[in-house]
Amino acid sequence: MDQIYEVLKKYFGYSSFRTNQEEIIRHILSGQDAMVIMPTGGGKSICYQLPALVLPHLTIVVSPLIALMNDQVSALKENGIAAAAWHSNISDSEQRTIEQRIMSQQLKLLYVSPEKLKSRDFMAMLGRVPISLVAIDEAHCVSVWGNDFRPDYLVLGDLRKQFRNTPFVALTATADASTQHDIAEKLHLQQVKTFINSFERKNITISALPGQDKFKQIVQFIHQQGDHSGIIYCLSRKGTEDLAQKLQKHGIPANFYHAGMGPDDREKVQQRFTHDEVKIICATIAFGMGIDKSNIRWVIHHNMPKNLEGFYQEIGRSGRDGSPAQSILFYSWNDFSMLKSFIDDSPSDEVFRNVQHAKLDRMWEFSTTSDCRTNMILSYFGEYRVEGCGHCDNCLFPPKTIDGKVLAQKALSAVIRSGEKLSLQMLILLLRGSREQELLEKGFDQIKTYGAGLNIPFPDWRHYITQMINRGYLRIDYTDHSHLKATPLSKNILDADFEFRVTAYQDPGVLDAGEKKSKKASVSAAIVRDQSPTARLLAELKMWRSEKAAAQGVAPFVVFHDATLEEIVQQAPKSLEELSAIAGIGNAKLNNYGFDVLKIVRKVIYPEWKESAELSKSLELTYLMYQQGLSPEEIAAEREINVSTVFSHLSELYLRGRTIKLEQFITQDQKNMVADAIQKVGHTDKLKPLFDACDGQIPYHIIRVGITLLQNK
Repeated sequence: MDQIYEVLKKYFGYSSFRTNQEEIIRHILSGQDAMVIMPTGGGKSICYQLPALVLPHLTIVVSPLIALMNDQVSALKENGIAAAAWHSNISDSEQRTIEQRIMSQQLKLLYVSPEKLKSRDFMAMLGRVPISLVAIDEAHCVSVWGNDFRPDYLVLGDLRKQFRNTPFVALTATADASTQHDIAEKLHLQQVKTFINSFERKNITISALPGQDKFKQIVQFIHQQGDHSGIIYCLSRKGTEDLAQKLQKHGIPANFYHAGMGPDDREKVQQRFTHDEVKIICATIAFGMGIDKSNIRWVIHHNMPKNLEGFYQEIGRSGRDGSPAQSILFYSWNDFSMLKSFIDDSPSDEVFRNVQHAKLDRMWEFSTTSDCRTNMILSYFGEYRVEGCGHCDNCLFPPKTIDGKVLAQKALSAVIRSGEKLSLQMLILLLRGSREQELLEKGFDQIKTYGAGLNIPFPDWRHYITQMINRGYLRIDYTDHSHLKATPLSKNILDADFEFRVTAYQDPGVLDAGEKKSKKASVSAAIVRDQSPTARLLAELKMWRSEKAAAQGVAPFVVFHDATLEEIVQQAPKSLEELSAIAGIGNAKLNNYGFDVLKIVRKVIYPEWKESAELSKSLELTYLMYQQGLSPEEIAAEREINVSTVFSHLSELYLRGRTIKLEQFITQDQKNMVADAIQKVGHTDKLKPLFDACDGQIPYHIIRVGITLLQNK
């Protein structure tokens, strides 16, 4: 347990954990199962990667996409971590090498696809080595209630049977209560503890606009984004190709991606985007979980998605590094109708189709709502609050409201008096005093609020009740025929002092000129171009990063995230010690890239820097590791040099006035023997005569320490 902060800094370059990470890691290290629901970019990976480094044996990570596995493994290797990916794209010789590393227990993390777990030979091999942990990434794929169900994930239930006593951790970015329950059941998680981070992505500005003049608005927006990377999600394969072609005709370099392309073509497009060779991709949702690119600054939905889970997961591919990002959703009734027909025409059973219809309705309500969009998403995932987010268009440009407390009280009363057995439609019919047979058969016409809203049109009631759901005062239980249920916030509606305001119903396609102007303004960000030293430093660091990444065949963000480069620019470090304090720079990256970065910083920010004032690269790195508390033996192992070289460095640093406690490495008797040897053979730079004069009883590196101490005295 005491190791986790040391490991965090050494391998990942961070000095503190983000929300819930430490608690999750400690829970896993105690040998318990866990379910982690954490938004994209929230730091899920470190929740199993760090325990993997602390635990004694191999950690298995199940991941759905080859590209995602390869990116993760590349990043881990850059951090000095022994990791590998085993999937269908590796050669026989690579498989043999990985198997040898597994059997000799040289690997800490092994990424595998769920399909691989169907192989008896592979599972038999895993059965011959101790396994410390099993992590299931994108765990929502195991559930039919999730937005990306994959039948291959069902085999993971058998994996649990083979490793009954091994802790399992299931991780996903989007899972409502129904999906969470299904994940735990399908994976046979035992006494699982669920960790749910807030679903709010505070760095993403969320906006929704009617699908009018979409292309014109998209072009205008892209021109405002400079060279920032972005994704435009389209509903159809043809839509991606047509939009990319139109953008190209307007001088905007864009590419397209969809499942109808050949594997090689898809891989090529994804690689070009990941490596910053192309900045804009027009894609279907096939361009999904494999995207592990930290510097995507915006996501546009050219068409409305089919559910909030998918939408929220897709916008989370922007701003993964925590820097500001933007999401724009264009919606239309045509999109809604088309998605509805897809569900109607699907071969799924009626129960599944009904759930998908309900989720599509919620997506439409999100698109057209005048309430805080973030709060609607939070309540959808079971997180409730009253105050607005301040980073969605409706919070930035609030619409006009009316007093809706009495309306809300009538609706809530009907829900409670019905025993929470009303769907949204049935609730409205009840409030309007409908003679619908189902209402009469269940005796709902006897409820006190039956007909209490007779004078309010159906669309208006739907608009008001939807706002109650969006704000978390009611929820839809998809596992119980989409019935409306009370929430922890519901009791506020009945409070005499509580104020509840709603927006009046308006055709969602109708916006006056002022509203359109405001909404467009909320999704625009001007890029300031200047030639200040900090701007030049960031540009040079990015250019250097691209060159390093290209030489190694990895994505630029694998070398350093944008956020790390931006902090380097902000802090302008002069030494390795100052550079090591920047988030995202662990020992391996400090060793591999530290001096390159310092050279660029010194050239741009400190042109007067005297090269003679600095220690040699090797000396400075040894000194930094010594300051971090590593022993000479640990420094030697970390840097892959002889321990005698480390002692030579420490001795020279001591003579240069650095704070080195050399006395701790030599006893007084040894120091006396070295002094006697010097008197016997005279002062010399060669250690062999002194070693012989000490009768070989003192190692060479200790003799070096003794000479240094005597010389300084």
